[in-house]
Amino acid sequence: MPEAILSIAGVSKRYASGHHALRNISLEIRRGEIFALLGPNGAGKTTLIGIVCGIVNASEGRITVGGHDIVRDYRAARAMIGLVPQELTTDAFETVWKVTSFSRGLFGLPANPAHIEKVLRSLSLWDKKDARIRTLSGGMKRRLLIAKALAHEPQVLFLDEPTAGVDVELRREMWELVRGLRATGVTVILTTHYIDEAEEMADRIGVISKGEIILVEDKEELMRKLGKKQLTLQLAQPLAQLPGALAEFPLQLAAGGSALTYTYDARGEHSGITELLQGLERAGIAFKDLQTQQSSLEDIFISLVREQ
Repeated sequence: MPEAILSIAGVSKRYASGHHALRNISLEIRRGEIFALLGPNGAGKTTLIGIVCGIVNASEGRITVGGHDIVRDYRAARAMIGLVPQELTTDAFETVWKVTSFSRGLFGLPANPAHIEKVLRSLSLWDKKDARIRTLSGGMKRRLLIAKALAHEPQVLFLDEPTAGVDVELRREMWELVRGLRATGVTVILTTHYIDEAEEMADRIGVISKGEIILVEDKEELMRKLGKKQLTLQLAQPLAQLPGALAEFPLQLAAGGSALTYTYDARGEHSGITELLQGLERAGIAFKDLQTQQSSLEDIFISLVREQ
């Protein structure tokens, strides 16, 4: 397993008002992965990023980036991190080249026109290098935010809601771009509340709710859970127990024996429902009604929060 490049241990944030924005967050981000932090608005995603990037102070806990403590060794830790915020706050009359070069200088790095050129070319901004920011389209402004964040050659890149309010075509472009960054060895952490974004891009997914991490899972495993469907059969006569003839099926008795639930993988080739219905018929079990439901990310959120 790749080493952790970012370690978050026991981080909490309480505001003077008494509001608990984060509660005892512990998380390890592996070098070279794309990690998606999913959660509804107000769950604490932006607060956590703010703490890692040194914009917000944690109430307790410890964070290291590449082995550098973000409090004791602030400059070295911060130099390893690039942050792409949701909004562009830059002088509209400056040029793309100047703004990107200036961002590098903020980290005390010497000018490196070759690196700035490489970044702008990789983001399809090279032909706009002398354009003033106010003349750029929304999509180009988003890419400029990324160029600014990459100017000082960070190893960890935070993207805070990178495609909020962006059209479908631009979202796909952004996804391609993020994959390209990962291919160059950059570790990418993105916050989002779009499940398809996490599904499309992430290697691992963390779910945050009310300031607590309630799940960290490999994407494939979480999507397998998301793909579960449930078939509920209302029985004509209640059963005391499942007949042995139906033991091969993933069935459970519900509603005091008057219903059967059958769970299957909605993404699989074969649901097995036909065989189940034939098995019920052979066992002489009649049903009055049936309905199916599929677990969504929201269902998983709700069940996880309930388990808490």
